[in-house]
Amino acid sequence: MRQGMDIAAAAAEIKAGRLVAFPTETVYGLGADATSGVGVARVYEAKARPQFNPLITHVASADEAFNLGDFSQDAKALAHRFWPGPLTIVVPRAASCPVAMLASAGLSSIALRVPAHEVALELIRASGVPLVAPSANPSGRISPTRAEHVRGYFPQLTVLDGGACAVGVESTVVSFLDGTARLLRPGGLSREALGIALGESNSEILHAPGGLLSHYAPNAAVRLNATHVEPGEALLAFGPHVPAHSGPMRNLSPSGDLAEAAACLFENLHALDAEKVARIAVMPIPLHGLGEAIHDRLTRAAAPR
Repeated sequence: MRQGMDIAAAAAEIKAGRLVAFPTETVYGLGADATSGVGVARVYEAKARPQFNPLITHVASADEAFNLGDFSQDAKALAHRFWPGPLTIVVPRAASCPVAMLASAGLSSIALRVPAHEVALELIRASGVPLVAPSANPSGRISPTRAEHVRGYFPQLTVLDGGACAVGVESTVVSFLDGTARLLRPGGLSREALGIALGESNSEILHAPGGLLSHYAPNAAVRLNATHVEPGEALLAFGPHVPAHSGPMRNLSPSGDLAEAAACLFENLHALDAEKVARIAVMPIPLHGLGEAIHDRLTRAAAPR
């Protein structure tokens, strides 16, 4: 990719009020000018996303985020420790925050993140504005971790191709709205890492951006905690001990590595869904570390719809 040229053209699209898909370390984002109500509305329209569901605003540095929200000492400590990275911090909006209220779904809070991907950071800098960037997929569909996934959903969209996403699941979301750190969504940064940083071991799971129940859904039904494979099913395996199966199969990590599993989760769901099977059987996933985020995404994929 001739990155400089592509980023300049993509930034021009953003400035003109249009949408651009770009890579982050988590998943590909559907980007628009966060300060433009029209641009934000186009994101909701493209995703067919309920407008009560807030969007995450992406910036190029912690200092830029501090200008948009009111960060407590603990919130700033997390930002300095984990940004750039797969962490979103929800704080009260600053009085002078220029981000469109539509991006916050009318709430007095704002969700902020500094992505750890040079293409994303260069696009934000070249655009000269913060970018809203939910996952670049129609609402409820599998999140994209490669440019070709985005093009499958949005063939006419400008897409910056940064290769496969390294983390592969969305960012962890932590709220600081009531004086307490609360884990709103498990993601690419583990609960354990947050606990060590904050000196806390318990956080409450609440509603968050991207938090609708039926989400990340393939066309096929999903059966969780499968120890065998039924006729007509594809298998999403994990670990070295896989049930006998002659049909379509992908292994999230033959060695049982949760980071590897997270990085390829959505890619493998895309691949199995392309097999046109009626159902995908998913082997049990451990619930520690990044396993919590993987389990969260799979539970949403399996939710009634």
